[in-house]
Amino acid sequence: MASTIFHDRPVFPRGFRCASRNVGLKPQAKDLAVFASDVDAAVAAIFTRNHFPGAPVIVGREIIRGGRLRAVVVNSKVSNVATGQSGIDNVRRMAAAAGTELGTSPANVLVGSTGVIGVPLPIDLIERGIRGIAADLQDNPLVGAEGIMTTDRHPKALSTTVGNATVTWVAKGSGMIEPNMATMLVYIFTDAALDAATLDRMLRAAADVSFNMLSVDSDTSTSDTCAILANGFAGAVNEAAFSDALMAGCTRMTEILARDGEGAMRMIRATVQGALDMHEAKRVAKSLVNSPLVKTMVAGADPNVGRLLMAVGKCFDCTVRPQTTNAWINGHPVVAGGQRLDFEDAIVRETLRAEVVDLEVSLGVGDGTARAYGCDLTAGYVEENAAYYSS
Repeated sequence: MASTIFHDRPVFPRGFRCASRNVGLKPQAKDLAVFASDVDAAVAAIFTRNHFPGAPVIVGREIIRGGRLRAVVVNSKVSNVATGQSGIDNVRRMAAAAGTELGTSPANVLVGSTGVIGVPLPIDLIERGIRGIAADLQDNPLVGAEGIMTTDRHPKALSTTVGNATVTWVAKGSGMIEPNMATMLVYIFTDAALDAATLDRMLRAAADVSFNMLSVDSDTSTSDTCAILANGFAGAVNEAAFSDALMAGCTRMTEILARDGEGAMRMIRATVQGALDMHEAKRVAKSLVNSPLVKTMVAGADPNVGRLLMAVGKCFDCTVRPQTTNAWINGHPVVAGGQRLDFEDAIVRETLRAEVVDLEVSLGVGDGTARAYGCDLTAGYVEENAAYYSS
């Protein structure tokens, strides 16, 4: 697999543009974004498995069945979740407004909403805000990324080249993150010529080892959506090369999202090898990044390896044998045969202060491997979420 090189500054594929503006949902910051293709694009998407999906997810599942899309319109601040039939109606109004503005059918517009749950969507503000936005369309994906931010500290976008094609990722997310499908809001755009079925297969494979292995706080959002659009302007591409690039970009975006977890100071990568199978490796890796005690251990740069053993040992349904379990922190061996090693405390403590902390566990019972992504847990997370609804 060739190493994927990402552009220094993200760019859009041919035929894609975006715009964002403030429509009054937030006091000043941008709160609405539109992503548009010049022609209908093939599309595939994955949505949240939460039992309380937002109205945009409910309607989005219908839209995606058509396999074609012209645009995506997304608002932040209000998620349009737990809003009943009026929420569904407002999704359709939002799609109709964007369709009218862009000269396409509402059936070709995917709607996304992110923000507070249980608040009626201010659809009148959104409809007024969409009018005229086509004149603002431009080729900088960071502009669109800015319009979909909630508690994100920065807009998130990246791009790469595959043959003659470009692939671009735009995302938001920093809290309520442990997907069971893809992640938060992630929109992927390419000018490669690929059909909906191929996109669906590739997207699910990429999400399985990237977005599905990300957790900031173990909470699955009601609005998670990941969609990929391909408008074909670049022609055919090598599917294996495209799949590799898609997986690499999804992994890179996963790391970007993990680094921007609410209140986070450090990203955690938990790698498990030697598990009975891949399923058990994933379970143990997720247990490590989800543990509040492991997360606070990293936040405090406290080399308490008992936290690691606890997080592994509580995976009751997995095959774990203390006598074959080894562990490392940023490459420093700290556990062998289930016992704490006599490592240099000051050295390991210092390495825990790095921006990226790698936790590695070898179970020694099989050939299953997996990696999960997360972040530390600080007072900033509590402060951010203690008054999220009220702020």
